[in-house]
Amino acid sequence: MHELSIASRVVELVVEQVCSAGGGRVAAVTLKIGALSCVHEDALRFSFNLVREETPLANAELRVVTVPVVIWCAACGREVTLPGIQKFACPECGTPSGDIRAGRELDLESVELAGDAAAVEAAKGRII
Repeated sequence: MHELSIASRVVELVVEQVCSAGGGRVAAVTLKIGALSCVHEDALRFSFNLVREETPLANAELRVVTVPVVIWCAACGREVTLPGIQKFACPECGTPSGDIRAGRELDLESVELAGDAAAVEAAKGRII
């Protein structure tokens, strides 16, 4: 279950950033997870709940923004969103494409501190 190591890394990154920003409790963490990232959201949520204990994230909510797969269609001359990950072809014209523009993300999008509307922007970035 690689979701446990991902959750551990998220907590580690957030704790580092919160401590360097002066401390505080974390209310929410938002992750962007691409459809091709091979991350199982339920397993990640379970793992996050385990590893957040006894940290500034002890009561933090995990928010997940799912990023669909977007490919470039040369025939249509534009980026198109795929309805799933089974077929890498333009849903409009059927042209196959391996030019993936989005869908592999695994990013820390934001951290919301408890009692503070400001997010810890320094924490934003790639997880692995």
